[in-house]
Amino acid sequence: MPRRLTQATQVLGDMRMAVSSIFNMNRRNALRKLVCNSRDRLYRMAFAWTHNPHLADDLVQQTILKALNNQRQLKDLAAAEAWLFRILSNCLKDHYRAKRETVSPDDVVLSDDRTPEQAAEEQLLAETVRQAVKSLPLAQCQVVTLVDLEGFAYASVAEILEIPVGTVMSRLCRGRRALRELLINVQPQMEPRRAGNLMRVK
Repeated sequence: MPRRLTQATQVLGDMRMAVSSIFNMNRRNALRKLVCNSRDRLYRMAFAWTHNPHLADDLVQQTILKALNNQRQLKDLAAAEAWLFRILSNCLKDHYRAKRETVSPDDVVLSDDRTPEQAAEEQLLAETVRQAVKSLPLAQCQVVTLVDLEGFAYASVAEILEIPVGTVMSRLCRGRRALRELLINVQPQMEPRRAGNLMRVK
């Protein structure tokens, strides 16, 4: 092979490596920024699932650490949000597994701890919704909050929780029905549509 052709091939190879390095660096920076910006959403979801501020914070810390340490597992940056929430869900599973809980998630009823804000002037309806969500089994709570609080599509929820889409729809239906009954009993004047869907509560 002529010397000039060899040099040109080497230069082209170096350019490709440089471009690849820049791309990977930009991707890592973008993912790190997304992970940091998602902290509040992750905490809100973790607290909705556990109603324990300390446990929720621990789960979020674990989620962020695992996400940053396993960036290469994420093939498509556009799927990062669902990927993060799946890590959070798995961290919660690991927590229960470590406590040697062998019951089904459908049978796990969340504890009735106070809200982290502990604000005396909390709106009555917002507090009522929180209490209603606490009464749901964990499996239903996860689906309802992911769909109605965070706005994830059924397919994304199925991916996050690693369950079939049909199971997502079934748990969502049962969870919304339970919420509707609880909220209508407390506040009969509430519109049925509002009672059936979880309101965004910060």
